[in-house]
Amino acid sequence: MSGTSTRAWRDALAAVVAGFAVMTAVAAAGLACAGAADLPGGAFPHVVAAVVVMAAGGEVGITGGAGVLGGAHAGLSVLPLSVSLAGALTTGYLFLRPLRHRAVARPRELLARGARSALLWLILLTLFALFAHHTFRLLSGDSPLEGLGELLDSTPTAGFRADLPATLLFGLLWILGLLLIALLVSRRAPLPARLLRFHTAVRPAAFATAVLLVGYVVLGLVVGLVAAATQGHATRTLAVLLLGLPNLAWLALTLGFGGAWQGRAEGPFGLPMPQLLDRVLRGPDLSTVDVSSLARHDGRAWWLVAVAAVALLAAGVLAAVRSPAGVRAWQHALHLGVALALATLTVCLLGRVQAQFGLSLLGIGDDSGLGGKVELMPSLWRTTGLGLLWGAVAGFLGALLARPLRHPGRVDEPSAR
Repeated sequence: MSGTSTRAWRDALAAVVAGFAVMTAVAAAGLACAGAADLPGGAFPHVVAAVVVMAAGGEVGITGGAGVLGGAHAGLSVLPLSVSLAGALTTGYLFLRPLRHRAVARPRELLARGARSALLWLILLTLFALFAHHTFRLLSGDSPLEGLGELLDSTPTAGFRADLPATLLFGLLWILGLLLIALLVSRRAPLPARLLRFHTAVRPAAFATAVLLVGYVVLGLVVGLVAAATQGHATRTLAVLLLGLPNLAWLALTLGFGGAWQGRAEGPFGLPMPQLLDRVLRGPDLSTVDVSSLARHDGRAWWLVAVAAVALLAAGVLAAVRSPAGVRAWQHALHLGVALALATLTVCLLGRVQAQFGLSLLGIGDDSGLGGKVELMPSLWRTTGLGLLWGAVAGFLGALLARPLRHPGRVDEPSAR
């Protein structure tokens, strides 16, 4: 028994450590491409730690100050989903690997494995959170406000620090959600005997939806690498790919099936994003981001609809092929519709962006170009509702198209998966 327990702890430790190692490597590479390696005061490792904390489900707060005669305020709420996805794929794969040759697992065993992984995850997340803090001076010697700021002891500063209680809470939800999704998506991971009846309804649609999301990221990676090689600004493009590729890829998916987002971009500051999206967001008022608003600036945006249609239909066929032959078309529609709606809801919640910075000194404030704001929020009901609708349509059509691809009368048993 002790040998089994030791092996289980070793497996959990390997999965968690590998996940954090991959996230650290991706975050460091992305930040280096963005120029963060040149930050003063040895800030680079602290910034890397902060990005990993955010990617692992934690929360990092932005702080600022400008002395008694000035003020600074800042806020940042954006998830580096490239880092998150890399860690999730690594940790999820290694968590499931020891179980791959088994058909059934006891509930107590799965709960114990999940608890070990969650505990180790929180321990490492705590270490990263304690290291994720730094403070910067915001005005350089070339600024006309620098001398005045020093005279009045009001030099503006901004920094960041991980909120440890919130980080541990959201980090726990993050790792538990990851392990649950891994069990739902995997075709080989064992389930407790009482849950095998949900295999047909859940796993094929969950797997197809996961493939759809990862496929969009792979497609975005190819497009980004081509752009980096042919259009210049290679390091900036690589930074976006390494830090926020899923943010853009999954935004493109939701826009392609008719979803919409609301946002604005003000001031000289902004987040790395395609120029087309930046132009739409820089209107005088809150802007609606959908395919039609993008197409007014670049007609190629309509390709998002065609790509989404093909990708959704392929997901429908994949879900049907992986399901037992006795599942009816309307059931495929229901399963994939619910799966895509839940995935869309998750993408909307994870893909939100709120970034704001401003400072003032003796009444000189944001109007002097010292502030900026970027917002991008989903139209939640519209986007999630369309995800449900088009998931159902894709599931139904995919079931019809998949019939010639399967042998008549074939039934896939859960134990064979």
